[in-house]
Amino acid sequence: MRLMPSAPKTLFTALIVLVTVVAVVQWRASTREAHVEAVYPPSGQFVEVAGTRIHVHVEGEGPDLVLIHGASGSLRDFTFDMAKRLASNHRVITMDRPGLGWSERPEAYGGVWNMRAEPPRLQARILQAAADAVGVTNPVVVGHSFGGAVALAWALERPDRTAALVLLGAASNPWPGDLGLLYKINSTLLGSTLIIPAITAFTPRSVIEETVSSIFAPQKPPEGYMSHFGPEMSLRRAALRANAQQVNGLRPHIVEMAEEYRNLSLPVEILHGAADDTVPLKIHSEPLSRQLPNGVLTVLDDVGHMPQHAAPDAVIAAIDRAVVRAGLR
Repeated sequence: MRLMPSAPKTLFTALIVLVTVVAVVQWRASTREAHVEAVYPPSGQFVEVAGTRIHVHVEGEGPDLVLIHGASGSLRDFTFDMAKRLASNHRVITMDRPGLGWSERPEAYGGVWNMRAEPPRLQARILQAAADAVGVTNPVVVGHSFGGAVALAWALERPDRTAALVLLGAASNPWPGDLGLLYKINSTLLGSTLIIPAITAFTPRSVIEETVSSIFAPQKPPEGYMSHFGPEMSLRRAALRANAQQVNGLRPHIVEMAEEYRNLSLPVEILHGAADDTVPLKIHSEPLSRQLPNGVLTVLDDVGHMPQHAAPDAVIAAIDRAVVRAGLR
């Protein structure tokens, strides 16, 4: 006669196994986070905005130029090459957006159980306050991808104190459909508690490199970019939560903001790669150029989603045009 284990004993064993697995995942995630944070420490200074620390990097002299990075990013995307080139004749201010890089999220956001996402206008106000703290006045604001939405929000929040915008592959208009299953899941409680820690703990370097390469396509990441940027910083649990929630929650705010673009009279230079499959030209920048009274669109042939690396001279030329159009030089 074979004895079957009792239900309580089976349940207890399963619970022990589950707790052990969760503990191992969290331990490995913490270990990887500690390692990557030691390799990629803050490069700038911290500014406190209503109790929230924002990481700000300042270099150069000249007209103020604020650079805002995109999704899954940090200011390191701009400090790889672009910021140094611009610092020869601009005061360049790069900032980590809330929850990414070394910047914190506001008190009402963040945490394992909190699914709220910072709207682009709130992010703009936080970054504006940080910029104020380092003496920024009437800046030209450059935004890439998601950072383009924040740059547009910056101008909507401060239309009389923003000299000009330069938008690089910017998310600016409503898109059809959703952004994929992973963003959707990682914005839920299930994703926050179980999926995200597993991504942090176990994503292999080969997958990270393939993902970054797909964002640059059809170009390749420039030599040395991966080691400078540190994509593993974007795989920390808190950064993954912030990014998923912000990206997945962006569309309704874009719908609202798009209704106000016609009120922006400042100069706007719009650059977009014709081969950008991440933020498609026809959905975003083409209609944006018609919505903005003073928007000028430059289409970059054969360029993908990273024009600041694929076509840096074109980006710098657009920034120079924006500075001149704004009367800053």
